Amino acid sequence: MGLPQTCSAIPHPPKLLGGQLNFQAFRACRTGSSLARNQRVLCPLQSGNMNITEYFTRISYNGSYKNPDLETLTAIFQHHIRAVPFENLSIHCGETIKLDLEPVYDKIVRKKRGGWCMENNHLLYWVLKTLGYDTTIIGAKVYSPEENAYNHHINHLLLKVVLDGKAYIVDGGFGLVYQMWQPMELISGKDQSQVPGIFRFTEDNGIWYFEKIKRKQYNPNQSFSNSNNLEKNACKKVYLFTLEPREIEDFRPQNVYLQTSPDSLFVTKSICSLQTTDGLWALVGWKLTKVKYNYKENMDMVEITTLTDEEVEKTVKDKFRIMLDHKLIPVNSSGLSMV
Repeated sequence: MGLPQTCSAIPHPPKLLGGQLNFQAFRACRTGSSLARNQRVLCPLQSGNMNITEYFTRISYNGSYKNPDLETLTAIFQHHIRAVPFENLSIHCGETIKLDLEPVYDKIVRKKRGGWCMENNHLLYWVLKTLGYDTTIIGAKVYSPEENAYNHHINHLLLKVVLDGKAYIVDGGFGLVYQMWQPMELISGKDQSQVPGIFRFTEDNGIWYFEKIKRKQYNPNQSFSNSNNLEKNACKKVYLFTLEPREIEDFRPQNVYLQTSPDSLFVTKSICSLQTTDGLWALVGWKLTKVKYNYKENMDMVEITTLTDEEVEKTVKDKFRIMLDHKLIPVNSSGLSMV
């Protein structure tokens, strides 16, 4: 079988780190197959219509990327979460969210949009594989506070990266206050302190649980002083996962369900959040929230404003740097707090 036509513009096939040219690895870069997962495959810096330099321009990353180490991984990751919003606005603009890599690349890199986990982390998977990181797609089941249970289906895509014999979880697609800011070492029971708070993994019989210890929250706006958003310091369940390798195809059923079912949180809420250097912005329906982490000792400042339709449209452009092709219809019909 010949090489895909979309690969014809690539002058050289990839190398397995160690130097030998390998056409099987070439296909692995395109498909995310088991070869690409199990061996460190150095993929071409340009694949089809996707170019790593163009991606770096999108996230304003000017640093080195020659060495696939933890420092470089962390820097790229932080640039990504501060440039690419976590958002589901396509659903509320009458658009369909696609999982195929090149449409995801076109949306996030060229159209300067954001995306949810299956878009953000799929793009990051391509980026990290391209740079030579030992990266695997894995799947998680998100915790539902309303049901006090984890989802029955795998509905969250995240990444495992192995560096120098240590495994790390890289998740650039959860957003809001549960977004990690650094790759997290996959070790059970260890509190890992980051600017957003303390994160922790706990393992039990091969199932890993991801939690965040939230700080107390202070809102200077008294009209929101009793808001559900202003929760006390508490350990919050986020999701559970196993280390079973996944393919993007495993997420297609949930990708459809999450954007079409009336029971889906993403159907009942229009969501856009973006991490900043000291906190985040979050727009849920008409409610705009600004979070400043550690405003005072063990306390985050949370400022909440209710916007008009016109202000929502302006905020999407100004705060999140998103230009939408179609009109956004804000929605917030679920009582679940997102911050």
